[in-house]
Amino acid sequence: MSTMPATHGHNEACCNIPPVVTSGYAPKGCYEDLGGLKTYVTGADDVTKGIVAVFDIFGYVDQTVQGVDILGSNDKYKVFMPDWFRGNPCPTEWYPPDTEQKQKDLGAWFGNNAPHAVADALPEYIEAVKAANPSIKSWALIGYCWGGKVVELVTSRDSNPFTIAAGIHPAMVDATDADKIRVPYLLLASQEEPTETIKEFESKLKVANHVETFSDQVHGWMAARADLTNPRSKEEYIRGYKTVLRFFAQHWS
Repeated sequence: MSTMPATHGHNEACCNIPPVVTSGYAPKGCYEDLGGLKTYVTGADDVTKGIVAVFDIFGYVDQTVQGVDILGSNDKYKVFMPDWFRGNPCPTEWYPPDTEQKQKDLGAWFGNNAPHAVADALPEYIEAVKAANPSIKSWALIGYCWGGKVVELVTSRDSNPFTIAAGIHPAMVDATDADKIRVPYLLLASQEEPTETIKEFESKLKVANHVETFSDQVHGWMAARADLTNPRSKEEYIRGYKTVLRFFAQHWS
């Protein structure tokens, strides 16, 4: 892919985000079996930096797949998004959970898919991905909504294998974890994340960070809940991914 030089104070990656497709998105990557998990893989080969993405509860929806394709579009990163739900994401028809049965089903699904379990499994998974991609020497972690909680858990542990991280409209933000994080950290919040919790989390971070609230966007605007037919939502979807790429370019050496 040809690239445009950095301009107007932006980095090269930020200047080269491809157009966002509103509907009928055709994925740029492919699926591989890595660490026993079906994994969507996109981006450049023979790079030294890799990104592991943890999707939200709805799995491989077009908006999330397109988002990780954006992350892999600048020929500098290879991105891996494993299927932690093993083909059983949360059904979109359960939302809104406006019946007793939907609430029961949703509660059971969450009980079987705790972010803590994925956080525990991620170090073993990343070792398998490393073995299959020996050219990659440094790793980033990004998570959306439910996956944002996974990012928080993993990066606040001593065993964290990642060099930099991003939580995108993260669920279940806990400020008590913030001061344990030892890598540059990006947090992009929506209008629906608790304002005071986000502020407290930011105040406790002791690392290079960027915390920003997209105040007119819904929880999920960069993933499954992105309404790309809405011009404002599409604009902020793009700005969100530019913000991620800019942060990675500035703080991932």
